Amino acid sequence: MSNTGKIISWWSAGVTSAVACKLAIDEFGDRVTPMYFAIDSSHPDNDRFKKQCEEWYGVDIEVRRSEKYLDQYDVIEKTKYVNGPSGARCTLELKKKVRMQVEKECSYDGQVFGFEYSKKEINRALRFKEQYPSAKPLFPLIEKKITKPETLYLLEQAGIPRPEMYNLGYKNNNCIGCVKGGTGYWNKIRIDFPDHFNRMAELERKIGRSCIKSDFLDELDPNKGHKQKIVMPDCGNFCDIEFSELEHPQLELFTNYPELLRGDK
Repeated sequence: MSNTGKIISWWSAGVTSAVACKLAIDEFGDRVTPMYFAIDSSHPDNDRFKKQCEEWYGVDIEVRRSEKYLDQYDVIEKTKYVNGPSGARCTLELKKKVRMQVEKECSYDGQVFGFEYSKKEINRALRFKEQYPSAKPLFPLIEKKITKPETLYLLEQAGIPRPEMYNLGYKNNNCIGCVKGGTGYWNKIRIDFPDHFNRMAELERKIGRSCIKSDFLDELDPNKGHKQKIVMPDCGNFCDIEFSELEHPQLELFTNYPELLRGDK
């Protein structure tokens, strides 16, 4: 990696990507450009969270969005496709294709992703690096051994309240009505966001496909599935925003850990 090239840092309105952006800015300074995929079905509190993160970073978050689709509902209605072996069509259209367009527009030395320090996310990072080596991915949370609860703690220390979707009990701050959610998730959406639940239920019938593996949403048993669990802040083994001294008791489990720290390895 050169010492002058641009670093793209993907900000998703989630707590892990928010802290990953901060780490990247602290390390690479004004080389970093935070970017955000704007989607119409995101929670309105994301605007507040974005503004406070920009104040924390000292730099604006650049907004990008699909030129063809507004949100996952728009993708499903126009393509008549929800999920399949290759994943959710909305992820491809609203995020992956937008990221690839950014890659074509500018040269860069790396792209920052907010994968947290966990066995699952390290495996995900390894797969991503193998599949998209040209992205030159960087995973600062894994490098610094920071878990999702620890990112919540860091945001609290910075005076930034977590996004509202976390307060409502969701594990991630995805689009409202994520097609990757299971029965428990959709039953919670039914309660918290009935308009979104009904919109997806009507769309399922319109295209003749369900976003869950079992029933159509309008046939879903309201008591089916597991409830979401609120992720709580955890100060870990540090008491301030000091990223250089972090250790993790299960580090030895992640045998591939050193190999995914830098995109040029």
